[in-house]
Amino acid sequence: MPEGRKTIIIPDSITVRELAKLMERSPIDVIKELMRAGFMANINQRIDYDTAAIVAEEMGFEPMPEVPKEEVFELPQPLWRRLYEEEAPENLRPRPPVVTMLGHVDHGKTTLLDAIRHTNVVAGEAGGITQHIGAYQVNYKGKKITFLDTPGHEAFTAMRARGAQGADIAVLVVAADDGVMPQTVEAINHAKAAQVPIVVALNKMDKPNANPELVKQQLADVGLIVEERGGSVICVPLSAKEKTGIEDLLESILLVAEVSDLKANPNRPAVGTAIEGKLDKSKGPMATVLVQNGTLRVGDDVVIGEIYGRVRAMFNERGERVKYAPPSTPVVILGLSGVPKAGDIIEVVKDERTARNIVAERKKRESAAPRPTRILSLEDLYEKIKAGQVKELRLILKTDVQGSIEPIVTSLEKLGDEGLKVKLLHRATGSISESDIMLAVASKAIVIGFNVDIDPAARRMAEVEGVDVRLYQVIYKLIEDVEKALKGLLEPTYKDVVIGHAEVRAIFDISKVGKVAGVYVLDGIIKRDALARISRDGEKVYDGRVASLKRFKEDVTEVRAGFECGVGLEGFQEFVIGDIIELFKKERVD
Repeated sequence: MPEGRKTIIIPDSITVRELAKLMERSPIDVIKELMRAGFMANINQRIDYDTAAIVAEEMGFEPMPEVPKEEVFELPQPLWRRLYEEEAPENLRPRPPVVTMLGHVDHGKTTLLDAIRHTNVVAGEAGGITQHIGAYQVNYKGKKITFLDTPGHEAFTAMRARGAQGADIAVLVVAADDGVMPQTVEAINHAKAAQVPIVVALNKMDKPNANPELVKQQLADVGLIVEERGGSVICVPLSAKEKTGIEDLLESILLVAEVSDLKANPNRPAVGTAIEGKLDKSKGPMATVLVQNGTLRVGDDVVIGEIYGRVRAMFNERGERVKYAPPSTPVVILGLSGVPKAGDIIEVVKDERTARNIVAERKKRESAAPRPTRILSLEDLYEKIKAGQVKELRLILKTDVQGSIEPIVTSLEKLGDEGLKVKLLHRATGSISESDIMLAVASKAIVIGFNVDIDPAARRMAEVEGVDVRLYQVIYKLIEDVEKALKGLLEPTYKDVVIGHAEVRAIFDISKVGKVAGVYVLDGIIKRDALARISRDGEKVYDGRVASLKRFKEDVTEVRAGFECGVGLEGFQEFVIGDIIELFKKERVD
C-alpha cells in the first residue's frame, strides 16, 4: 500500500453521499470524479463496489471490500429441535435434509417441484408419485432429500408460529426475467428469521430476456449476497420448464445439508410436525406428518395438538403401505380421533389412556384461558428486559412509502445498548397483512405501522394471537415510544372496544334541555355515560359521551338491541335522521 494512503472499507453497494462521508470529502468532489470516469450520478444514487473503489483510489484512498455479516436471530428453539440437543451424541445418525420452496407467486415454485419430482421417479415404479400428501422424498446419488410442498413463506411461517420448524433449508425461487419482487423480499426475511440457510434457484434461464446479473445485484441490495460476489449464498441457474440445472440444485442442497450436519436419533419414540390434515369419506381423519426425530411405527399411540389416536396404517407419497417412518420421512397416517391442524406437533406416547389424558388437559387449559396472552408488548418490555427474558427487541416495520423506511430504521437502530438491541426482522411498504402478523407470532415481534392501515383479517389475527400492533402518523412519536419502552417509561395504552350501534330515527326539541335523538338500537347496547361517536355519510361528525338516556320518559342506565330510546349527547345537538351512533368503551391493552 502506498505510504500516506488511508484504508477505507466499502460495502457491495453505496450511495454517493455515503461514499463522500466515508472519505470525509464533499459529495460534489465525488460527483466530479465520477464524471471524469464517464459515470453520471446524483448525490443519492447507488454505485457498486468497483466504481466506488476507482473513485476512492483516484482521491487518495486504499479501498477494501466489506465482508458481509449474516444476521443471526436469537429465537426459541422448537420442541423437536430441543429434543435433538438432549440426545446423546453417540445415538445420533445422519438424516435427509428437509427443504421448502419460497419465493414470489409467479416465479415457478410449483413447476420446479414438479420437475424435481418427475426427474427422480425411478423407472418401473407404478405411476411414481400417485397422491399429493404435502411432502415427498427424492433419491439423488443414493441420498434422500425431503421436499415440503407448501404454498409459500406464509405457510412456512405459520408452521413456525405453532412451534414447528418446517424445514432445514429454504430454496428461494427467483425468476431470472422478473427479478426480486416484494414477495421475494418477504420470503428472504421469513427464512432469515427462521435461521434457515438459503439456496437461490435462479429459474426461467431459458427466457430470452433473462438477466441473472441484475437479479444477483437486486439480491445483494436486500442483503442476500451470492458466492460469486463474495457472499455465502449458493445460486443455481436453471430452467424448471426445460428441466435443466435440476441436478445442480440437488447437488447444492446436499452440500448445504452436509455443512449443516443434520442428525437425529432413529431409535426413540417419534416426534414431528403435522403438514396437513383432511377428512376422507371412506378412511376417516387423515394427517400428513413429517417425522423429525425418532421413528414412527404402525401401532404407536400418538398425540397431535388436541387430537389423539393409534396409527392403524401409514402410506408414503406413492400410496404404498409402510410399517415405519424414520427421521425426515413424510407419511400419511390413519387412526386419529379428528383432523389435526397444520403445524401441530406429533408425539408418540405410552398408551391410549395417556394420549386421552394429555388431550383432555390441553382442551381444559384452552377453555380456561380464552383470551390470548400478548406475546410481547412495548408496555411490558422493560419488565422482561430486567427479568433477562428479552435480549433484543424484534420489530416488523410497514410504511406508506419507501422514503419513510430509511429515516425510521436509522433512528431505531441507534436505540438500545449492548444488553438490548433493536432488530428489524422485516421492513416494507403497504398495509399490515396477515403475513406480517404470522412473522410476528413466529418471531415474538412487535408490528409497527407508519401512515398505514391494518387489513381487517390481519387485525383479527393479531387479536387472536396476541400480537402488539402499533400505528403512528409522526416519526418522532414512533421513535419516542420505542425508546421509552426500552427505558421502562412507556405508559399503558388503551384501545376502543365497540359495545353497540344505534340509528337516529327522530329528533325532539325539549325545553331547557335542547335537542335529543330518538334512536333504534341496531346491535349491542347503549349505556349512559358511554363514549359515543356519530358517523354521517361515512364521515365522523362527533366524538364525545352519552349525557342522558330515557325510555318512556324514565331515566335508564342501559338499552339493548331491538329497543327504542331517547339519547342526549354532551355538547351536541345537530342530529340528522339517519345518523349512526357508535357506542364504545376504552379498554387497557395488556
